[in-house]
Amino acid sequence: MTEFDPKKFVKQQTKAINKAVGDARALIAVSGGVDSTTCAVLTHRALKENLLCVTLDTAFMREGEPEKVAHMLSQPPLNLPMKVVKVQKRFLLEMRGLRDAEEKRKKFRETFYRVLSETAESEGCRFLVQGTIQADIVETKGGVKTQHNVLEQIGISTKELYGFQVIEPVVSLYKGEVRQVARYLGVPTELSERQPFPGPALSVRVVGEIKPDKLETLKKATALTEKQFAKHSPSQYFAAIIDNLEMQSNHFVIHIQEAATRFLTVPKRNLSVKVFEDKATGVKGGERLYGDIAAITARTPEGKVHQAPIKDLVTLQTRITTEHPNFTRILYTIQERAEKQAYVISLRSIQTRDFLTAEVSDIPWTTLSETAELILANCPNVSNVYYDITPKPPATIEME
Repeated sequence: MTEFDPKKFVKQQTKAINKAVGDARALIAVSGGVDSTTCAVLTHRALKENLLCVTLDTAFMREGEPEKVAHMLSQPPLNLPMKVVKVQKRFLLEMRGLRDAEEKRKKFRETFYRVLSETAESEGCRFLVQGTIQADIVETKGGVKTQHNVLEQIGISTKELYGFQVIEPVVSLYKGEVRQVARYLGVPTELSERQPFPGPALSVRVVGEIKPDKLETLKKATALTEKQFAKHSPSQYFAAIIDNLEMQSNHFVIHIQEAATRFLTVPKRNLSVKVFEDKATGVKGGERLYGDIAAITARTPEGKVHQAPIKDLVTLQTRITTEHPNFTRILYTIQERAEKQAYVISLRSIQTRDFLTAEVSDIPWTTLSETAELILANCPNVSNVYYDITPKPPATIEME
């Protein structure tokens, strides 16, 4: 297999972009992630002043992120022509009341491209450049989940619907190769090595309905988690939020409790299991499975959380999801509050090469406990903080 050559790739794509666009203007939405940033820098090299870069403030970015991204990209050494488009109210209104993961992804995609269509028309741009990569295509065409930026590959005509033609300079690459291109182009390390962030942003980390207080709580938990987990250098790490509503009758609870009791050698009276009303996206046999979420809490005789080795918890998860394939996500308690609150937080950290499969990171319990303490101290409407002990498969990397 020929080793990937970023210099050769950039030369080829610069020519291809010039040939496709000619003297016309192009628009690119830049999130600050490595895919869209690399595309923007590569395309700017080809089109110069005929490229306009926008950051959409959708309400689902991290705190202060739209302005921070626009500032970073517009400064040396990149000097990209940036513009922030504020559409928070529009996105929140469009997503209101939706609970199903696929419905939310599709509504986000529809709103995202309507906004870009209007922006392109007002700015006189006939082309839209975007950072679709090969993993996005594989997951969407394979039926695992709808990536918001996969359009023409599934039969959506962007010219008919939105009035622009899409150009995807890095669509043949996987994440590692995109990072190589970014380094070659001189993208600062803060951006070239930035951990992945989903196109629909935090909307896919709000399980179930998106509510303002729920979203704000997730933003707080996200900032704390990213700060705490960064020192361990996982491939990706984040927080997700779930309504603290559990199914009242689920015959799987007893089976899971018995399996966990035996495996963790914890007395049955010290172990509890709950299954949430909301579901999470998973992948089994290469296909999407919208499955149940189970949370396990094991306590020592003194009433503290039993801090089992992460690798043992992952093995337990495998036993549970093998015996009960309707579960796509198994969580394990890090810390809990005595009083029940509206939400729970799930912490996720994975190691991966291509993002098509992923292993659970062996994050030290000291970091997990410190992070959970900070979240409970800063988010009064959170009852429990869990660690997601599910690899991909059977879970997807993101919750939805």
